[in-house]
Amino acid sequence: MTESTTNYRTKTGKALTDSDIESLADEAERGYEVEPLKARRRGRPMIGDAPAEVVPVRLDPVLKEAVAARAAADETTTSEIIREALRRFLEVA
Repeated sequence: MTESTTNYRTKTGKALTDSDIESLADEAERGYEVEPLKARRRGRPMIGDAPAEVVPVRLDPVLKEAVAARAAADETTTSEIIREALRRFLEVA
């Protein structure tokens, strides 16, 4: 009878060898410093001083195309163009 083997891969697809798994197990047995793990932020970076909210806005086709063209010209996103336009219009930093 043949022995079945399990192939493990990381999130990025790298195959883990038995020595990789042993190394990870040894590291876990030594323990981790919790504070650096807690400090690591996940998700998108904050834009301002608080989490941002999504605000749906309807744009007519001409305005939408103008925003997209400006974003392409500035090599940025349509969201950043809209945020900058609102900052300037409302005179907010």
